[in-house]
Amino acid sequence: MNINSTYQPEFESLKALLIEMAMERSVDVLLNLIVNRMVQRPHIALVRIWLKKKADICNKCSMFKLCGQKKECLHLVASKGDSISMPPHNFSDLNGHGQRIPMGVTCIGKVAQNKKPLSPEDIKSDPDWQNRDNWAKGEHLLGFGGQPLRFKDDVFGVIAIYSRIKSDRVKEGRFWLNMIANHTAAAIANANAFRQIDHLKSQLELENQYLKEEINQARSFGSIIGKSPSLMNILNQIELVAPTDASVFIFGESGTGKELAAREIHNRSLRKDKPMIKVNCASIPGELYESEFFGHIKGAFTGAVKNRAGRFQAADGGTLFLDEIGELPLALQGKLLRVLQEGAYERIGEDITRHVNVRIIAATNKNIKQEIKQGRFRQDLYYRLNVFPIEIEPLRNRKEDIRLLTYHFLEKISSDMNRDIPDISSAGMKQLISYHWPGNVRELRNIIERSIITSGDMNLKLTFPDNEQQPLSYNPAGNYLKNKAPTDKVLTDKELNRFVKKNIQAALKACNGKIYGKDGAANLLGCVPTTLCSRIKKFNINILEIKK
Repeated sequence: MNINSTYQPEFESLKALLIEMAMERSVDVLLNLIVNRMVQRPHIALVRIWLKKKADICNKCSMFKLCGQKKECLHLVASKGDSISMPPHNFSDLNGHGQRIPMGVTCIGKVAQNKKPLSPEDIKSDPDWQNRDNWAKGEHLLGFGGQPLRFKDDVFGVIAIYSRIKSDRVKEGRFWLNMIANHTAAAIANANAFRQIDHLKSQLELENQYLKEEINQARSFGSIIGKSPSLMNILNQIELVAPTDASVFIFGESGTGKELAAREIHNRSLRKDKPMIKVNCASIPGELYESEFFGHIKGAFTGAVKNRAGRFQAADGGTLFLDEIGELPLALQGKLLRVLQEGAYERIGEDITRHVNVRIIAATNKNIKQEIKQGRFRQDLYYRLNVFPIEIEPLRNRKEDIRLLTYHFLEKISSDMNRDIPDISSAGMKQLISYHWPGNVRELRNIIERSIITSGDMNLKLTFPDNEQQPLSYNPAGNYLKNKAPTDKVLTDKELNRFVKKNIQAALKACNGKIYGKDGAANLLGCVPTTLCSRIKKFNINILEIKK
């Protein structure tokens, strides 16, 4: 009779076991699955698995005297069997005989230490097997198979089967035991790797949280830096309004940090986990305003080659920041008001009404009340936006912040440029504090960046633009000279704007309408070209007429 053919059906069950093992991630569940399934084979009396771990119960271990290192040993972690002796043994007990086995001791310890199974001859001659001969006879045990749970050069433990047929009669059984042992070792290695990854992930999360707490303690308002009374008042206002859903209208000159305030409101709100979408109302072409805000469907107009979701849909659940809202065309202001009041809109070319839930934060550097008087801004929209107004003082009115901002920009810009942080002299700091800052914080940053670039050593040499508030006059020699502003008369905003406009026109005329370059009007006026372009737009200056 062929023993292998007799037990062939049970090997099919082992194939199914390997598939189940591949689907299991938990080591404890995996080990119990193995012993429970393998013991179902008719000739198997007992299946046990030991894992190599740190020594823990040396003072009460029955094999303590046989243990050479007393640092690690084999721990019994899974066991299942069917005892037929009288009285029967509890093979599921993990605290009985064999609960701890020293490395190199007994057949199990030798398999672990040698990293290979024992031959049938080795088992027969092993003293431990002979000492337990009565136990083996009582359970009708005729065979033993032990395989190391080996992954590469590491041995994680041992799996052993005690059978009621001789081991050398079923060679295929040894093959499958080796297969199961290899799969078990690989599963343990993967579980250890996942556990290490989870540990590192948790550690990184804790470190990240700790760093966030440190940053929040050092800079409680993110990128908003300063200690002046006016800034402290703004920060208090942000703390008050941020947790609500109230619309906020931020007023302030260009470069004062209106967007930073808006972002801080969003970050401290209940919507902080949702997006904050920014729309610069001054940069959108007039014919695309509605598409930008509300979106369109394919074919709605020439150039609409595909569907597009607008900014309102992108900000749904979060915050929509409308920067430079004073530039919003009057025709669109009514549609914007409807969305703010009803939370509903339609895409261009679509009949479906969509609903959104957004918080609005608007910002402008214009005098909106004056815009309302001149019919360029809807009063009802102003009231809808102006639920909680915040006005950011210009930098020249909060001199106390200049020192902190300077050191912040020195550190950040030097780091971005991969350069050492230069030193700034007390005289240089006095220059910064006494400067009038028409471009506010943005201009301060630009000056620090330009000075770092032009300074060749560790001493910061500040480079200031010419005073843009001082007019240029033309002398008979054909040169534009910088004059001091009159001290005997205070100009109104309207007079000052008219004065600045004439000054820009004079500079453009002298440069034949050229803006950029060394011989351009921007260089002559001592400002950056983008600033000059925005002023040309603001004062409606026609360059073509100047060139004539």
